[in-house]
Amino acid sequence: MSDLVDDLLAGKHSALARVITKIENRSPGYREVVSALHEHTGHAEVIGVTGSPGAGKSTLVDKVAARLREDGHTVGVIAIDPSSPYSGGAVLGDRIRMASNAGDMDVFFRSMSARGTLGGLSTATTDAVTALDAFGKDYVIVETVGAGQNEVDIVRTADTVAVLVPPGSGDDVQMLKAGILEIGDVFVVNKADLDGADRTVQQLREMLQGRSTAGHHGASGTEMAEVAGTADEDTTAGDNWEPPIVETVANRGEGVDDFLGALDDHGDYLDRTGGREQQARDRFAAEIRTLLREDANGLLADELERQGGLDVHVDAVLARETDPYTVVDDVLAPLRECLSDR
Repeated sequence: MSDLVDDLLAGKHSALARVITKIENRSPGYREVVSALHEHTGHAEVIGVTGSPGAGKSTLVDKVAARLREDGHTVGVIAIDPSSPYSGGAVLGDRIRMASNAGDMDVFFRSMSARGTLGGLSTATTDAVTALDAFGKDYVIVETVGAGQNEVDIVRTADTVAVLVPPGSGDDVQMLKAGILEIGDVFVVNKADLDGADRTVQQLREMLQGRSTAGHHGASGTEMAEVAGTADEDTTAGDNWEPPIVETVANRGEGVDDFLGALDDHGDYLDRTGGREQQARDRFAAEIRTLLREDANGLLADELERQGGLDVHVDAVLARETDPYTVVDDVLAPLRECLSDR
């Protein structure tokens, strides 16, 4: 196991691929690997790219990765794909959508299965970002399925969230109103050469003006700075993040530099206001809660099985011999007893 970690930290892409496969499959020992990698993280810039299907997310990510490589940066891309109903694996393949970077080993691309998680972000995504960060990638881009409101999950992984909207679709703007508007740090109207782009930009601008808070992921910059203990006169004087709207034609590479400039601006804003530190705290808190839920669910499932399985309890409830609350109390009793004896 330590050899695998050592090889990853030494920059061997084969080891990185094996670690992410182990993470995705939840193979024995993956937790120890992720734990060993944690101390080597905290250096990558993590970018989330989300938006409605057909907005051009994959094309933009491809062009952004190519542009970052031109500047000498290394890039890792995780694309969350819909789960195959048969295998549970990613269905779109790894290299199909990264034509500009084919053959470039410093752009590591990996499709991961959403495995039924709403919004398309599996729990394993966070661990895969950890692996890419520890490997030494300068940028890690997480591209989501584009399933709508539940894309908010990406906030837990990314430093900056970009929301893509295709022009001329009132439905997409309505989707933004459904909740995804609040998570965007940068908005991108892609395919800006098509009819309706100007109208979509205007609609977005009007919606953002109505957004009650202007900071990262729905929290004001001032709030983040105060929590991080870095608030000063400059940051409390209205240094809130105003999400920019960038127009791109990704398939021709147009607007990519403007998009990267907007990402840099948001990164500078996070550093200036103390928001990056607060983000990290929120991210780790969410990760700990998620792991606690998963492990507790596993323990309870085992205890339920030891007590004869769920069907036995359901049969008893149907026969009015007991009720759901009493069943839960009985299943949890051993856990409560252990905790009370501490």
